[in-house]
Amino acid sequence: MQLPERFKVYQATAIFSMLFALLGFSYNVWRMEVTEHNSNVRTASFEILLELSQLEQMIYSLHYDKDQINGSPRRGWVKVGLVEDLSMLTSPTISAEAITLKQTWGRNWDRIETHRDSVDEVIGQIDNVRSEIKATLKTLR
Repeated sequence: MQLPERFKVYQATAIFSMLFALLGFSYNVWRMEVTEHNSNVRTASFEILLELSQLEQMIYSLHYDKDQINGSPRRGWVKVGLVEDLSMLTSPTISAEAITLKQTWGRNWDRIETHRDSVDEVIGQIDNVRSEIKATLKTLR
């Protein structure tokens, strides 16, 4: 092989190597971003599930046990606010359900101790948030 032909082969090899390295690097960056996003969604979702279970326990303590210490509506407001804040790290559907939960809580918090329909409405919305979380977690890769 002549020197000019070898030079062209080396140039083609160098260009191909650069393109292959750039493609590999781009894929690696994309994959790391997706993995980080999925990790954030999972972590926020698990925290929301914990807060929802504590909120549900608090509602039951207030309604059934008439325990105003463990069933304090002030603690409920904090939990509902935290759920809404964390939902911003998940998906738009979870976030929308969390906003609806906050609105539902706002309409019913003062009636939970004495009205079963208020308990059912808030618990139903808690279940809606849980359902959206489960659906979202199933879609992560």
